[in-house]
Amino acid sequence: MTEPEQPRRRRHLIDPDAPRPVRDRAAEDKNLTRVQRWVMSALVVTTIFHLVMGLILAAVFLEDPRPGARVGLCLIAGAFGVIAVALARMIHGRRPVSSWLLLGLVPSAIGIVLAYR
Repeated sequence: MTEPEQPRRRRHLIDPDAPRPVRDRAAEDKNLTRVQRWVMSALVVTTIFHLVMGLILAAVFLEDPRPGARVGLCLIAGAFGVIAVALARMIHGRRPVSSWLLLGLVPSAIGIVLAYR
């Protein structure tokens, strides 16, 4: 004889034979923290680099007869660029001093070239 078919279980009801998987809150918090760090470091770097670009534009369009004024503004911009990279590394829990700090000097070097072309 054939066995009678089991009635299909409705999917919208709780199934005691197949409980829901337990959520791993620690992993979710870790992922959230990672996203928060990336957002914060992106905000810090873009905000400071806007200041850097403003200083470089000021150096390019400066009408001061003293030659050191343009270089001074570009060097200040470079210092802020290095600070931006160091802060981004600190937000991610890394040591702030590394070779990545040279990346903060790139806008300053470009600014010096543009100021004296």
